[in-house]
Amino acid sequence: MKQRHTLKAGVLFGSALLLAAGSASAATWSDTFIGYRYGTDFHEPNNPEDVQKHVVQLGHASGYAYGSNFFNVDVLMSDDKDPANGATRGDGGSGAQEIYLAYRTQLHLSKVTGQSFAFGPVKDLALTGGFDLNTKNTAVAPKKQMFVIGPTLKFGLPNNGFADFSVLYRTEKNRNNLAPTQKDIRFDDTYQLSLAWKAPFQLGPAPFKFQGFADYIGTKGNNTKQEILMRASLMADVGQLVAGKKDTVYAGVGYEYWHNKFGNNPGTGAQPGLGLKTTAPTLNLEWHL
Repeated sequence: MKQRHTLKAGVLFGSALLLAAGSASAATWSDTFIGYRYGTDFHEPNNPEDVQKHVVQLGHASGYAYGSNFFNVDVLMSDDKDPANGATRGDGGSGAQEIYLAYRTQLHLSKVTGQSFAFGPVKDLALTGGFDLNTKNTAVAPKKQMFVIGPTLKFGLPNNGFADFSVLYRTEKNRNNLAPTQKDIRFDDTYQLSLAWKAPFQLGPAPFKFQGFADYIGTKGNNTKQEILMRASLMADVGQLVAGKKDTVYAGVGYEYWHNKFGNNPGTGAQPGLGLKTTAPTLNLEWHL
């Protein structure tokens, strides 16, 4: 069974690399930015506290002859309510630090074949692949390795906006350093429904954009439940408003909703459901280079 899962993960990883191969071509467009968000109402499994987090982000999106690429890395810094390994919760010691990396690449079928796949509100079809990796210096010491691949419907929105809806095959493994026996956990393969969007619009003299993503993840064995993660933000182009520099500096507010965090079952544990739901408003900044 373990060999079969390892083979599947290898196939998915190889597929993602093949999808990314075209990115060696010259970029037809690109956007690199540094982001920051801050909130005080984050939650962690089996933790009764509201956790304050500072999140520094580096993101890059680009297009090439046959598709597009997206890369993002978040550095998440918690306060002492989410302690690092060896620290005690709420004692003023070191808060946990997490690094979370996500990569997605797409092959746009119209660009690959030279034919149109538009129908109704859909402007193109794509094949999406990628992976997520993370590490966090808590006692649990997670090391997530997740791979996805599947078809995407690409919708066009006004003002060069977009909305992508993907149906993805997902395989994942992680680590729980506190587990009494099996510390490396291989989850069952499952599905993931993903929506990502950016919708620019004008409100009087002020340019805005509403952007974000939402994921619905099926059960993945090991007594898990369906998981929902949504992160959205409403951002004003303050660079254009203040200095006439369009698409450079954005500021706004965001919101994170996370239900059954990491797929944890809310009906288990000493205190069922503890820390498995986040509803966290955030303050957000973006500086596009």
